[in-house]
Formats: sequence, structure tokens, C-alpha cells
Amino acid sequence: MRPRTRKPGTTLLCVGSILFLSLTAPALAIDAPETINIDVMSKFYGPVTFDHAMHVDYASCEECHHHTTGEIVADPNCARCHTHHDAKTVVSCSKCHVADRFNQEYISKLEDPELYHLDKPGLKGAYHLNCVSCHVTTSGPTGCVDCHALTEAGEKLYRTGAFTPETKTASGKEH
Repeated sequence: MRPRTRKPGTTLLCVGSILFLSLTAPALAIDAPETINIDVMSKFYGPVTFDHAMHVDYASCEECHHHTTGEIVADPNCARCHTHHDAKTVVSCSKCHVADRFNQEYISKLEDPELYHLDKPGLKGAYHLNCVSCHVTTSGPTGCVDCHALTEAGEKLYRTGAFTPETKTASGKEH
């Protein structure tokens, strides 16, 4: 019986493959910013500073970034059709969810009879469906001003802060 001989570089190739696979699998999480400033819809509420680094401890990447990480989709309703997708270089919510769902260009796309996702939420809906539903189950903040500070326009709209109307008691005295 002949002794087994290794071809030159086999060990190096094996070690290199293992290192490559272990380093590229979590690449999306490694490349992610620690914080994200969400301010695309801040007329009435100030921007939200999303602590991405902290949220990684609570959820897997694919739970929030469905269809973009290359992992199996977490939502069973989506997984019926979207079982696996290639990892995308951009995983921003606004890449798929539009900020203004009522613009003519977007509405025209919804008229396509081949389109399944007539129910795809806009950007604000996507944030709130993902964030609030998870916050409910994890006892995170769920009130509007828990995450969003009101702007002056927001205070005026909701009649709070400096725009709070004076109230009077039944006797006519200020409360």
C-alpha cells in the first residue's frame, strides 16, 4: 500500500477556504453601521437614531432585512415564495419600500397584473410594522414620542407643548 501524499498547497487551500467562508458569512453584519439616522419623513417628528449595534443582539439580520441578506426568509408568509435570495449589497429599507406610496409612478406600477405585492407597505409602514411589532414582543418602546421627538410643526398639529390650548374647568377657571 502506497503512503498517501498531499499535493502542494492542499492544506493552504483548505485553511484558506475555511477562513474565507467564516469571514464572508457575517460580512453584512460586520459592514453595517453602528447607528443609522432615519429622517426621511421628519416633518412632524424629529429623526430617529437607530442603534443598529444594539438591535443585532435582539434579532437576526434576515428578520429585518428580508430578501436582502441571502439567508432564508424569517416570515413564513413571505417564505411561501421567497425561500432564498442572493445577498444584496444595499439592504436599506428605502431600496424596496417607497417613501411616497401615492405618487403617480408608484401607482402605475401597481396596475401591472403580474405584480403580486400590491400590499407592500411604504417606507413608513415598513418601519412601523417591523419596529413596533418587535417592540411589543420585547417590551421595547411603542409610543410615538418614545422614539420620535415632535418638531414644532408636530407640536402645532397635535396641539402640544407651546401649542397646548388653555383648559378651563366647569366653573370657568383655568385648570
